[in-house]
Amino acid sequence: MELHDVWFVLIAVLWIGYFFLEGFDFGIGVLTKLLARDRKERRVLINTIGPVWDGNEVWLLTAGGATFAAFPEWYATLFSGFYLPLLIILGCLIVRGVAFEYRAKRSEDRWQTNWEHAIFWTSLIPALLWGVAFGNIVRGVKIDADMEYVGTFWDLLNPYALLGGLVTLCLFTFHGAVFAGLKTVGDIRERARKLALKLGPVTAVLALAFLIWTQIDTGDNGSLLAMIIAAVALVGAIAAVAAGREGWSFALSGVTIAAAVAMLFLALFPNVMPSSLNDAWSLTVTNASSTPYTLKIMTWCAGIATPLVLLYQGWTYWVFRKRIGTQHIAEAH
Repeated sequence: MELHDVWFVLIAVLWIGYFFLEGFDFGIGVLTKLLARDRKERRVLINTIGPVWDGNEVWLLTAGGATFAAFPEWYATLFSGFYLPLLIILGCLIVRGVAFEYRAKRSEDRWQTNWEHAIFWTSLIPALLWGVAFGNIVRGVKIDADMEYVGTFWDLLNPYALLGGLVTLCLFTFHGAVFAGLKTVGDIRERARKLALKLGPVTAVLALAFLIWTQIDTGDNGSLLAMIIAAVALVGAIAAVAAGREGWSFALSGVTIAAAVAMLFLALFPNVMPSSLNDAWSLTVTNASSTPYTLKIMTWCAGIATPLVLLYQGWTYWVFRKRIGTQHIAEAH
């Protein structure tokens, strides 16, 4: 296996980690309106991700940085062609972080309500747009012979990509509801379980339609296996929710996300960004990669730093592993 193939796999792993972690993170943000009944319950939901949400976003920064270093042509075409949706996502992530930090800085009702609206919308919009973006990457976009995107923003809003956006939105919200059931106690925990049971079948139908469409268009045996794993894991997650086994349900919903993202990358390989105008103009792991020497240096750096980062983040989740409820929220909030 060549180093550019290795880095394609590593970037896929980074996106799997990001969607697994930021997936329930976005889901909790959406649930602040769908699940919480009052400000104290919204505070409970926010507190479940309070110690970890910023660490979860590091996976996105790492995935972007790795793409820039390992596949500069892919990075350049992707970020120039998808400039507007990626700018919207970036703006949402900035406002979302500010909302988490500023919401409780003042006690006025209007102040806190406005930041709560911001948390909801800046969680929902990226959850939708990430699916649209990856749908377009897998489907292929208008790339010319100079490796430049020559389409428009409206070309990105095609049925396949929009279905992908609905899948990520529903899947992340389901993942968040399961996480809320795992991390809370009392009435909010029970309502999170009931909401997950309602979201599960809708998510399953949309996800199955999207994955089958992907398999028919660009799939192979590897992507078919990943699709089966994703489907079985999602059904298992729903069954675990019904049985009140939040830990198993969260693990299985995480497997669903991991297998679904893996399927997209398997369906994409050896391309990194297919051209819908001419197959010969597609960006591949070969023509979009950096030099072998650059990839070699990156591999050594990643081999040293990655285990340390994983250990630190795992330790963070262990420290903040306990459940919380409204009884843990001070009246001042």
